[in-house]
Amino acid sequence: MKLVAALIALLLAVLAAPSAGASRIQTFRTPSGHIGCAYDTTMLRCDVDDVAHAPARPRSCKLDYGSAFVLNKTGRARRLCAGDTALDPDARVLVYGKTKHYGPFTCTSKTTGLRCTTAAGHGFALSRATQRLF
Repeated sequence: MKLVAALIALLLAVLAAPSAGASRIQTFRTPSGHIGCAYDTTMLRCDVDDVAHAPARPRSCKLDYGSAFVLNKTGRARRLCAGDTALDPDARVLVYGKTKHYGPFTCTSKTTGLRCTTAAGHGFALSRATQRLF
């Protein structure tokens, strides 16, 4: 699990804009364990294991594509080309039916999947069967 945490930290450090203070990365997961997320004050990354219908990998991506998603404080959610994962079996569980704020992000866990949004209304709805970015 130390390796997972280190990889998440590295990814967030690379993708996040530099800030004056150090950010603290935290993780959570859905009760099924099929969706895992890592976040700090600037971004939220969620990964889905075993995505049913992943899109074709872009030629520019030499790593895994289709199951990792990122949401920044501003702008639309997007898929990531990533060689690591935010799936952490030791992360705190966001139980079904609950909504929680993770920094600037609001996430709701349901038996049908996970929905996370920003104050501007951008976000994603994720499950193994479908992934919707907005």
